[in-house]
Amino acid sequence: MRITLPDGAIKEYDNGTSAMEIAKSISEGLARNVLAAKVNGVVVEANRAIDGDATLQLLTWDSIEAKATFWHSSAHMLAEALEFYYPGVKFGIGPPIENGFYYDVDLNGQSFTPDDFKKIEDKMLELAKQANKFERKEVSKADAIKYFTDKGDNYKLDLLQDLQDGTISFYTQGNFTDLCRGPHIPDTGFIKAAKVMSIAGAYWRGDEKSKQLTRIYAITFPKQKELTEYLTMLEEAKKRDHRKLGKELELFTFSEKVGMGLPLWLPKGTILRERLQSFLQKAQVAAGYQPVITPHIGHKDLYITSGHYEKYGADSFQPIKTPQEGEEFFLKPMNCPHHCEIYKSKPRSYKDLPVRLAEFGTVYRYEQSGELHGLTRVRGFTQDDAHLFCRPDQVKEEFCKVIDLVLYVFKALGFENYTAQVSLRDPENKTKYIGSDENWDKAEKAIQEAADEKGLTTVVELGEAAFYGPKLDFMVRDAIGRKWQLGTIQVDYNLPERFQLEYTGSDNQKHRPVMIHRAPFGSMERFVAVLIEHCGGNFPLWLAPEQIAVLPISDKYNEYGKKVLQNLNNCDIRGFFDERDEKIGRKIRDAEMQKVPYMVIIGEKEAAENGISLRKHGEGDLGFFTMEEGIKLLMSEINKDLEKAASA
Repeated sequence: MRITLPDGAIKEYDNGTSAMEIAKSISEGLARNVLAAKVNGVVVEANRAIDGDATLQLLTWDSIEAKATFWHSSAHMLAEALEFYYPGVKFGIGPPIENGFYYDVDLNGQSFTPDDFKKIEDKMLELAKQANKFERKEVSKADAIKYFTDKGDNYKLDLLQDLQDGTISFYTQGNFTDLCRGPHIPDTGFIKAAKVMSIAGAYWRGDEKSKQLTRIYAITFPKQKELTEYLTMLEEAKKRDHRKLGKELELFTFSEKVGMGLPLWLPKGTILRERLQSFLQKAQVAAGYQPVITPHIGHKDLYITSGHYEKYGADSFQPIKTPQEGEEFFLKPMNCPHHCEIYKSKPRSYKDLPVRLAEFGTVYRYEQSGELHGLTRVRGFTQDDAHLFCRPDQVKEEFCKVIDLVLYVFKALGFENYTAQVSLRDPENKTKYIGSDENWDKAEKAIQEAADEKGLTTVVELGEAAFYGPKLDFMVRDAIGRKWQLGTIQVDYNLPERFQLEYTGSDNQKHRPVMIHRAPFGSMERFVAVLIEHCGGNFPLWLAPEQIAVLPISDKYNEYGKKVLQNLNNCDIRGFFDERDEKIGRKIRDAEMQKVPYMVIIGEKEAAENGISLRKHGEGDLGFFTMEEGIKLLMSEINKDLEKAASA
């Protein structure tokens, strides 16, 4: 058989050779690190035989698919450890998640507390050292039902109801057997470090009427060093938590009386947010965008036309009924239907396209209370939204320009580590989407070509598309290595059809425009949350709500200090004057705690020589400057990051 490797090389092997055997033929060192394989785009066990010509990718720890396989296999080992200490325990599901895995279990009346974490971790490592293989066995539905009936595991029996005979498999490692479709790592010996992280309650199948199970979260690694680094990162993440820093820095708050998931922006947070908005608005104007404003509500018919009502109506805020019988409005879940109507407000010619409409539009979605989380998951949020209406021949060029804008934003704000995720529809479940196969194929092709042309590092994810079109989502890693989904760009052939959008072509005939949706920030709320955690509240000078604190040594220098602040304000350098009757050491400590980038110290020398002494947050005293020199230094730093981004 002919095996095509990722670099394009084609090698011949005997039919039935496994991916692991192929890895060994390349390098024994490589084989020791192979956790799974991707054969013809499908992740399988590395030891499974390959039958016939195929593409092959050997998956090691640095790939997302390998980590998912590693953590799913670890969930089975967690279950084996639990079964050892808790006879009669029953098992629900144990999937991998972004960091580690969990298993939902019914402990059958037995207790499991944080005091028990260590013994489970030790047992998992004991089992790992046995290097037990994950053995796959195809079983009939009847035999599977008998096995779990004899075992008394009603949750597995419930899962079996949804499975067809001939599609059922068991996996056994050591003394534990589970219902599972796989794939798994070769054996438990690859697991060198384990940590039970937390426990929570979880209703079986998410149904509040069902029994509440115990959800056990855990994580494993192929090296102890990686677990140590992960736990250190979590400690750092606690310090950077945007909810904690948002309160300490007086950026935003929440009120139960206002409503869960509805943030209130405080003065400093509002300045931060407005600086971000102004930054992007300037870039948008330069790129040919036109600003628009649309209402916070829309008629129900608008969202029926767009398809949002069909897809999201049940999860939206309930309709707003008016005094007129039968008339209903909804809080706006998305801006795009409104922008379609703006485009449609007058005839368009092919010479007018592209039309680029931009809005910082606030939208509302009813997230479940248990899913709300600070600014990252809210019920009311503002999108830095824009919709481009263009001719088919303009799609790739416009898409590439949007990529440039997104990367400009990332560069200016210090997000240097990112990948682009090509989010396509699920080919096995097309009912989740609107539009024809032809339109989807054209849209997916346009995104992939644009990403390739811009030289982006991409991964493809099936099933992650929006209901109306595929997306290019930017996955950013922050300063401590966590991954966040921020900017997004989408190609849409469907909404123009649903809204019957048109332009007159050069042939004097009517044609459909193509729509591009884009949001470099994603939402202001989520972006600010990620930015806070990325920089730990130490915002770049150009963005900081308060850039300088003017600190007089005593009140006899207040008059000169206020003059200094006025001079700085005249140069668009924002700050405050601290005239409290406190010692200068206390004023400096308080400014440090508030993460003010620069402190201007005013005393006898400064007042006498018309100068300032500067301190930098986290670095200390920078020395004496004339007023002109000090302003030049501050302005230079303010412009530095923006100029760097603009030249990238």
